[in-house]
Amino acid sequence: MDVNKKIKILVVDDFATMRKVIRNLLKQSGYENITEAEDGVVAMNMLKSTKIDFVISDWNMPNMTGIELLKAVRSDNELGSMPFLMVTAESLKDNVVEAVKAGVSNYIVKPFTAEVLGEKIDKILENIK
Repeated sequence: MDVNKKIKILVVDDFATMRKVIRNLLKQSGYENITEAEDGVVAMNMLKSTKIDFVISDWNMPNMTGIELLKAVRSDNELGSMPFLMVTAESLKDNVVEAVKAGVSNYIVKPFTAEVLGEKIDKILENIK
């Protein structure tokens, strides 16, 4: 099944270097329409004001964490069904369980390859068709 590589992806991470890494990995997977936010607060404002199709968010960030952003997105009437991929450096089972309960679409642990990232995104997009 062909997934739409034209979707607009929001990469949320407080480290500019990590955002750049994820952006480059996305480009390797064929995704070119990418925007960035440095934390959940900025991300939420962007989600409210811009058409975004997919969120890739880090877990640990100041101001609003990835899990807080996920919960905010899921509780929003217009954004509730937004595909959301959580990125974390910790593979703590409790975190995975919390993210799943909060409605995360999928979960990825750093470090990861373009191939793994692309597969996760493709899988999420196939599930929402």
